[in-house]
Amino acid sequence: MRLVTASLLSADFGKLKEEIEMLNQSDNDWIHVDVMDGKFVPNISFGQPVIKSIKKYAKQPLDVHLMIEEPDRYFEDFKKCGADIISVHYEACRHLHRSLSAIKDLGMKASVALNPHTPVMLVKDVLSLCDMVLIMSVNPGFGGQKFIENTYSKVKELKQMIDEQGLQTLIEVDGGVNTDNSHLLYDLGADALVAGSAVFSSPDPMKTISLLKK
Repeated sequence: MRLVTASLLSADFGKLKEEIEMLNQSDNDWIHVDVMDGKFVPNISFGQPVIKSIKKYAKQPLDVHLMIEEPDRYFEDFKKCGADIISVHYEACRHLHRSLSAIKDLGMKASVALNPHTPVMLVKDVLSLCDMVLIMSVNPGFGGQKFIENTYSKVKELKQMIDEQGLQTLIEVDGGVNTDNSHLLYDLGADALVAGSAVFSSPDPMKTISLLKK
């Protein structure tokens, strides 16, 4: 599977509606929305009212990435705002099994995100609950960072773990993804690539999205 999920963190906020409409017309598959609280990560970004507005114009599923502390408090809110997929960080969830179960009980796809220093082996016992695992290929909190090379081995290891358990869990990679590394990430087992700067800094975003999938 080769999915592209464009990250609105790199979009022009002054014309967000137009950016979303461009994605609707492109080969993009999901719209990635980064929620940051200024505590789990240093930056602050979108909240529920903005996501609700995004949902009004988006024709693609909302891939909501919670980079926040105590994410369980907000699952129902994000469901009401239109989230289709919720990613919570392993590092932010004291009771990860419970968190993933709560997301699925609300009718959303459940995903766990792993920071660059977090081994993929740590999700082995909850993998059957995960519709997706998001591997951070940069340190979370800011767009435009350089891709961390160790990500390749983490994708390969996670893919092997998924296959060994006979699961259909998707692998998503977020951070520093571009047309130079996308093909290798797909070849190693990634299913969905988050692309922010690569898309929205491109002179032809729609073409870049198509190239990422090829």
